[in-house]
Amino acid sequence: MWRRVASFSPFISSTKSSILSQLVPTMKIWESFTTEAPIPVNHGISSKDSTPFITFVLGGPGSGKGTQCAKIVDTYGFKHLSAGDLLRREIARNSEYGSTILDTIKEGRIVPSEVTVRLIRREMELSDNHKFLIDGFPRSEENRISFERIIGAEPNIVLFFDCPEEEMVKRVLNRNQGRVDDNIDTIKKRLKVFEALNLPVVNHYAKKGKLHKIWAVGAEDEIFEQVRPAFAGCEVISES
Repeated sequence: MWRRVASFSPFISSTKSSILSQLVPTMKIWESFTTEAPIPVNHGISSKDSTPFITFVLGGPGSGKGTQCAKIVDTYGFKHLSAGDLLRREIARNSEYGSTILDTIKEGRIVPSEVTVRLIRREMELSDNHKFLIDGFPRSEENRISFERIIGAEPNIVLFFDCPEEEMVKRVLNRNQGRVDDNIDTIKKRLKVFEALNLPVVNHYAKKGKLHKIWAVGAEDEIFEQVRPAFAGCEVISES
């Protein structure tokens, strides 16, 4: 089971006041998470632990991230963590912060970084895998900075699924999954948010040489053939 070298609590204590001052509109979410019983964390890495291999998967709604993530999991043995799915799971629990997350998503806004990172971190700590495919996060530079500060690591690989807006809108409307954010008005809001906030993240990792840009139009297998080179030479094949 993967564990960070340092625990999360020092981060909370040292930066809590500055974070809370920035998150006044979402105070109830943050308070709900910070008062939650902490997950035990080992202060150090045992001989059975491995340094996490982290892949970010970026792209607009309907760009095909989820479909390709399933193929990556089957082929390379990653643990798939969808930021959107983790947030929707909290909504399904009908908690107080789940209701606020729901309102935030309906409005096409981004849930506070600390909330999403804490959910991701919890899943990473509970997993026996050390290879993580983080889908749909970070969605902004603030997300990125929070992740790297809290988790204490940068991604090894960043996949960006580049897809025309018209194609993404068509796909989201056709998938009919019954999600609260699968309607034309919310889709358009999400695309505007993505363009304004996510592209700086894409550019950041492009400058660092970690970005693999995938043209996300065509058959699923054809798109996956573009994904394969990103993992060439990496020890990411599933154990038998």
